[in-house]
Amino acid sequence: MLSERRLEVLRAIVQDYVGTEEPVGSKALTERHKLGVSPATVRNDMAALEDEGFIAQPHTSAGRIPTDKGYRLFVDKLAGVKPLSSPERRAIQNFMDGAVDLDDVVARTVRLLAQLTRQVAVVQYPSLTRSTVRHVELLSLAPARLMLVLITDTGRVEQRVIDCPAPFGETSLADLRARLNSRVVGRRFADVPQLVQDLPESFDKEDRGTVSTVLSTLLETLVEETEERLMIGGTANLTRFGHDFPLTIRPVLEALEEQVVLLKLLGEATDSGMTVRIGHENAHEGLSSTSVVAVGYGSGDEAVAKLGVVGPTRMDYPGTMGAVRAVARYVGQILAES
Repeated sequence: MLSERRLEVLRAIVQDYVGTEEPVGSKALTERHKLGVSPATVRNDMAALEDEGFIAQPHTSAGRIPTDKGYRLFVDKLAGVKPLSSPERRAIQNFMDGAVDLDDVVARTVRLLAQLTRQVAVVQYPSLTRSTVRHVELLSLAPARLMLVLITDTGRVEQRVIDCPAPFGETSLADLRARLNSRVVGRRFADVPQLVQDLPESFDKEDRGTVSTVLSTLLETLVEETEERLMIGGTANLTRFGHDFPLTIRPVLEALEEQVVLLKLLGEATDSGMTVRIGHENAHEGLSSTSVVAVGYGSGDEAVAKLGVVGPTRMDYPGTMGAVRAVARYVGQILAES
């Protein structure tokens, strides 16, 4: 276990290196931070931190920089989540309040996260496998043609046009709409097939074919839309950190283009708590020089999807964690109110 003083020295090294981009020497530490000890003692502490793998010496410099292990300890023990200022919170609220639908919410969230953190923002669309039905609307387009509109609790809207096997009157349509909603509203998507399987039998014989067709379309919609989708933004922010990547940012950009990789990264975030993956903790080789900060968001206690940022390991962890958490909270409120 490191002593409290050595933890303070590590905290100071991380803060200075993140802020200045320059390797940190003992003289600078004692001048900038009230460590209460001499430069010689700080040098001894830095030597001990280096021996234990928390900091390292770039070959061209007399100073030291944090390693992945050092950042890990900083995040786990030393970094509180930095709360956003009142103007920042108001800016988030004003920006997000103008969203008109789910696609707009996700697009605004990506832009906002990228701007706040100056990193690459990744936002997963709410998963329909975790969603519930808010409403099913059925509209008549022609005597034998209907439109089905499915609205989820996360604000997602899916539309399908249905060609019926026979004309379907307005009275029957209203009846089907009412019975369908009474069974599925507020229920999880996974439960819907079982809830509606005997519905056709409760209708007159001439209407059963159309009812079965409507139900088939509804169930197909649920299956089709369970594929995971995400949106990414702020990739250009990486160009500001060119020297933070050992050779080139190309492996990072290539990894960010692979949706499967990003979904896996977000999937590692727990539903409620925040997950921080640092450097080589990221399984994908192209992301070994990056850190990922991610958290779940949702309209209630349960997360329906994840959002987060990807950036260099030399990251303002308290500020990034605070921004990610705050944005997730606002998105959850919007989904709850939509």
